[in-house]
Amino acid sequence: MAVETFRHAHRVTYAECTVGNHVYHSRYLDMLEAARGEFLRKLVPTVLVWQERSLIFPVIEARLRYKSPARYDDMLTIEVWPTAIERVRLNFAHRILNQNGKLILEAETFHVCTGLNEKPKRIPEELAAKLAPYLNIGTKAG
Repeated sequence: MAVETFRHAHRVTYAECTVGNHVYHSRYLDMLEAARGEFLRKLVPTVLVWQERSLIFPVIEARLRYKSPARYDDMLTIEVWPTAIERVRLNFAHRILNQNGKLILEAETFHVCTGLNEKPKRIPEELAAKLAPYLNIGTKAG
């Protein structure tokens, strides 16, 4: 069975915008986090369940490319897919589009799997197996 790029809907709130009525740049990181969380919720135990198993996935690097402003009340679609699943590293790509299909943002987040003690741990096989079918799917969607 073919898998599709995961999509998460988000309506821009007034609190996310500047006086100039565009989303404040750092608010996109919150949107990406919400979309990744929902993507993981769809596939595997929630982030909290991993934390209870003494596994966390902190962001160690983020790259955002702003293409067009999102504005109050825009209905955004946030696409998420993994781009790397390595021993202790997990990377995701993201795209945000508005209700008209206009590209708002492209982003990459780089994560490391650690214990609560912040020492690197191998990504659980259960997680890697569930993510593998989605690997680089966004680049194939063309």
